[in-house]
Amino acid sequence: MVATMAGYIAKNKLRPRAEWQKTVIVDEDSSNPFRIIHTLRTDGQRESHPMINKRFPIVLMLEPLHACNLTCTGCGRIREYESTIRERLTAAECIAASDECGAPIVSICGGEPFLHPEIHTMTAGIIEKGRHVILCTNGMFLRKKAKDFQPSTNLFFNVHLDGLQKNHDIAVEREGVYQEAIEGIKHAKSLGFQVMTNTTVYKETDMNEIWQLFEYLETLGVDGHAISPAYGYSAVNDREIFMTREDIIEKFKDIEKFDKRFPLTHNPVFLEFLSGKRELPCTAWGNPTYNVKGWKGPCYLITDNHYKTFEDLMTKTRWNDYGAGNDPRCEHCMVHCGYEPSAALGINGKFMDTFKQISWLLSK
Repeated sequence: MVATMAGYIAKNKLRPRAEWQKTVIVDEDSSNPFRIIHTLRTDGQRESHPMINKRFPIVLMLEPLHACNLTCTGCGRIREYESTIRERLTAAECIAASDECGAPIVSICGGEPFLHPEIHTMTAGIIEKGRHVILCTNGMFLRKKAKDFQPSTNLFFNVHLDGLQKNHDIAVEREGVYQEAIEGIKHAKSLGFQVMTNTTVYKETDMNEIWQLFEYLETLGVDGHAISPAYGYSAVNDREIFMTREDIIEKFKDIEKFDKRFPLTHNPVFLEFLSGKRELPCTAWGNPTYNVKGWKGPCYLITDNHYKTFEDLMTKTRWNDYGAGNDPRCEHCMVHCGYEPSAALGINGKFMDTFKQISWLLSK
């Protein structure tokens, strides 16, 4: 996966597809109830994004449905897409979106993907195209559904865990979810699947507990961990659980110790950004989102429009209007879907970054 991604990025940085680089300004969808009119900077010093004319996708966030068996406190999908909660994309539509976008990695999320009757078909179809799939799940159906898939170096099951049993069950608002997810991980590993976990860090999260969680998951043979700060956005913005940028930097000040001890899946430059040691611009186009309403713009978290084609998303979104300092909704965001592509692309690069990344890859 790393080799595929490195080759893909190098190729596209040299020769990005021209049809994605033009800019077509259109009126935004004013019918969207979650759209917030943002205020642009007025100091006259706004500069173009360093990759504004070389934009291309890295990871496709594919949401075949938004229905879920849980009502997690920090999830905005079941609220933002309440009117279309029963709708879903077909396997053919998902595979076609993957082809249209062309990103080498597809993260199938939602909603709960295992509720989709064609989840195994779309996963196999995307893998057959040579792409890598990260199938995100709360883990409650993993024991039942794993048999429908074939182990592959191109497939990861990504199980969401926000802490040890007590706190994880509080976060997902149902008892027993943690234990079922753990049993699902054990079962998937016994069948030969690659399994990683995804952890969202909230204001009240104890990072010592996350360390203990990763230590326990190590005994189960889990292959990697993604970890990201929670972010309050249009559909869910509860400041009792979400953090400011200053809160995030304080919470992640020791994240490099985690990276040295555990197989974190994040670029080390992005981890420096989380701990406040590095500034990165947002490259939301690197992780585009496709769902039942189309291509979601501008990003996974903020919805100002839905576009019919990927080219429309790339050319009709006013990318320079977003990111910290441009749009107040972006002010406290440090989520990987906006900033990890920047690290992968080498934006604001430093002399030692290449050596750091080689060392990181060899240590995993």
